[in-house]
Amino acid sequence: MKILIIGSEGMLGHDLVDVLSIENEISTTSIDTLDITDIDKTIETVKDKNPDVVVHAAAFTDVDGSESNPNLAYKVNALGTRNVAVACREAGSALVYISTDYVFDGNKGNSYYEYDQTNPLSVYGKTKHLGETYVRDILNKFYIIRTSWLYGLHGPNFVTTMLNLAETMKTISVVNDQIGSPTYTGDLAKAIAELIKKPVYGIYHITNSEHCSWYDYALEIFDIAGIEIEVKPVSTAEFPRPAPRPQYSVLENYNWKMEGLPEIRSYKNALREYMKLL
Repeated sequence: MKILIIGSEGMLGHDLVDVLSIENEISTTSIDTLDITDIDKTIETVKDKNPDVVVHAAAFTDVDGSESNPNLAYKVNALGTRNVAVACREAGSALVYISTDYVFDGNKGNSYYEYDQTNPLSVYGKTKHLGETYVRDILNKFYIIRTSWLYGLHGPNFVTTMLNLAETMKTISVVNDQIGSPTYTGDLAKAIAELIKKPVYGIYHITNSEHCSWYDYALEIFDIAGIEIEVKPVSTAEFPRPAPRPQYSVLENYNWKMEGLPEIRSYKNALREYMKLL
């Protein structure tokens, strides 16, 4: 297949290039070569590349920064996604849109299925959800992929933040009342490569299996790294941030399983593999 990856310079984008190029003809854009908020340029670029599938991995992902700069988040995550969807319609391409667990409010108390009611709390979540709406309104051929708590080799993430803090601090406080599924971008890229082999369009939750709090996640990181440090559990209320976060945003990979696709490995196994590569 011919695949265009938009946002190839990002943490997930790097892994998508590595994985998808094994069996497909790949072209890429980065923030320097395509401004997705420019609809004419976006349509021209996609029509010129004429891909079978566009993977849209570009986004304004600064969750707290979105609260102070909502116009930028809206332009990139909502209107930018609309522009990519329109370009795909013009070119006849299928679209893979990377969305987020933050489209949910986290109040359900157990895992979210693809058909559960969305209710984003933050500007970031709202603009990503509006991106989903544009994709569904404009296209027939799409895969909306919601994922969570991404980490990978090609960008800053919670793992590297914890390891960096441990170099200078004896005690670290980490939130223990937000629950989710840490997801390795290498595993997500492989799942996307598998999914797009068939026209099984729709919404998919794709994360590593098992879940934890940020606090438990930090303990796991330091255990694997062999670092002895005091990690103090704190509540979200004790550690306020500009953007509200969903309290329990574990995603059930339900549609993935219903398609007969293999269970994605535990975040613990993926984390061990990732940390060997650091």
